[in-house]
Amino acid sequence: MTACAIESPSVGTDVRSPERGCVLTADGAYAARLTRDGDSWFPERWTLDGPEPYAVPLPGNQPEEPGTELQPLGDGRVLIHRRAGVRHLFALLYPTGPGTGELPLGAMECAGPGVRLDLLPPAPGGTRAYAVTVGSRSSSVWQVAGGSGGPERLVEVPGRCSGGVWLDRTGRLLALDRELEGRVKTVVVNLELGEVTPLLQITPGSDDRLLMADPDSGLLLISSDAPSPGQERLGWGVLGSTLPVRFPTSLRLPECTAVPFAIQPGQVLEPENCAVALRIEGPVGTWVGIWRPAERRVRHLAAPKGWLTGSGLWTPEGVLRLPYATRETPCGVAELRAPAGESRNRAVGTEPGGPRLRPGGADPVAATAAGAPAATAADAPAGEIAGEIAEAAGPDAAEPAAPRPVPLAQAPLGRLVTN
Repeated sequence: MTACAIESPSVGTDVRSPERGCVLTADGAYAARLTRDGDSWFPERWTLDGPEPYAVPLPGNQPEEPGTELQPLGDGRVLIHRRAGVRHLFALLYPTGPGTGELPLGAMECAGPGVRLDLLPPAPGGTRAYAVTVGSRSSSVWQVAGGSGGPERLVEVPGRCSGGVWLDRTGRLLALDRELEGRVKTVVVNLELGEVTPLLQITPGSDDRLLMADPDSGLLLISSDAPSPGQERLGWGVLGSTLPVRFPTSLRLPECTAVPFAIQPGQVLEPENCAVALRIEGPVGTWVGIWRPAERRVRHLAAPKGWLTGSGLWTPEGVLRLPYATRETPCGVAELRAPAGESRNRAVGTEPGGPRLRPGGADPVAATAAGAPAATAADAPAGEIAGEIAEAAGPDAAEPAAPRPVPLAQAPLGRLVTN
């Protein structure tokens, strides 16, 4: 069990750089980040839902450590998580005229080898915030803001957990990637009932992680080594569908890494038409990729100068909003419109009208595979992508019609390379 003790409210150093990006609320109204004044770091809140974005500095009585975590809430306040050795302190920051107000929320003490505490991604609604503590044998989900008192432990999960993806609009169903007995599988934690149920288990021997989910369409972005043992692949599926989890060749970018960071909302029952934004890193730098399940290509676009890398949000209308900061524009948002899809027809392997996870969270995703023969698309090296940042690469070859879905535990995964 994770050794954590709660302390009453009262007024560690992480090697990660705060310059990696910022954190946005689930609705994109606010953002928060650490920024620098000389050699000192201080919190900054961005307001993004007005006619023009603007930033409000929230400096405290002393500079912050680079490992300090921030998370904006829906009312404009900012949760701050400070580390001091084995102690973790939480407070809410808000502007008060020329200064910064601070409301202490309490503290926790987490001791033991390998024990860590991290904030989970912003919850829908923006009224509550959660953290996960990870010990050697178990993990716990805590509510650290929005409760009646200090930090409150909600659920204990056997195994070491990471990630964190919200599956609904109410902030009740949370997906975590759990390492147990040497393998990583995704589970669903029902925060109201305190239940833990399986979600993503592609094969007994594969490491399967959930990267992103869209509650409107049910689109899931998945990382797994099931189709290529020992090599992580990006795939997609539909929450609650009985049709295949797919691993498109179009998402294989040699010499590059691609990480999804935003899914277009509002595409109810049309997961194949959701635009997905990818952060792509390779020998030529970092840029933005746009991909849809219905298309067999990734469109490569230049990232704005000063992009707070890996942060952004889609609008339902298909506009990708990317926050950036430069010397000339210390608080800006660039807007990229997703190119229109090549086809509005439903893609092979989707089931928009299929069953969905029940509100109780008891039904796991039925991960299945078509077992279709491999597509013949060629992989383009990173050198060729350098000249295609403003335009997409050519489409992959068409795949044969998929036969009846087969459960992944029985599917010939060695031949599963589909579009």
